[in-house]
Amino acid sequence: PEIEEIIPTYRSLLIYYNPLLTDLVSLKNKIQYIANNKINTKNTAKTKNKTCIVPVLYGGEYGPDLAFVAKYNNLTENEVVEIHSSVAYKVYMIGFAPGFPYLGGMSKKIATPRLETPRKLVYAGSVGIAGSQTGIYSIDDPGGWRIIGRTPLKLYNPNSNPPVLFSAGDYIKFKPVTIEVYEEIKKQIALNSYNLEWV
Repeated sequence: PEIEEIIPTYRSLLIYYNPLLTDLVSLKNKIQYIANNKINTKNTAKTKNKTCIVPVLYGGEYGPDLAFVAKYNNLTENEVVEIHSSVAYKVYMIGFAPGFPYLGGMSKKIATPRLETPRKLVYAGSVGIAGSQTGIYSIDDPGGWRIIGRTPLKLYNPNSNPPVLFSAGDYIKFKPVTIEVYEEIKKQIALNSYNLEWV
């Protein structure tokens, strides 16, 4: 009850607590005890991590930087797509925009620097590369990542419970789709009839 929220990042953990219910020293001692004794609490019981299959339309107007990523890494566009969609990425944290998953495990073969000047608008669902990480824009937002594709999935909906699609610890595997499949999934999502694929 004294801990109100826990926010994981790549290398740290932000803990919001109620100072009316505990003091900092007591809280630090509890956390240290749990860490030293590897105590499993009811909220951290072992569960199988889920992998979500995320459909992505790569290239063209949906992935305007795919050609640059390919050229920068001496690859073809198809090779970039193959490499990017060949592994399951771990969601390490939800970041700068609500529902934006920071994903780890991307191949260095497709690592590419950010744009020198960020775009004023990147559409929700855009799949990008920044350095050696990849992620998905959850809302229309400015951004400097290299956009290689777009998913029709809605990663953030303030009217849903929970409002975000992914959580830290989930896995994401990208699946290349055609424009026809992309548009069909988009229609199904609008009708609330799309079944998200978790494996």
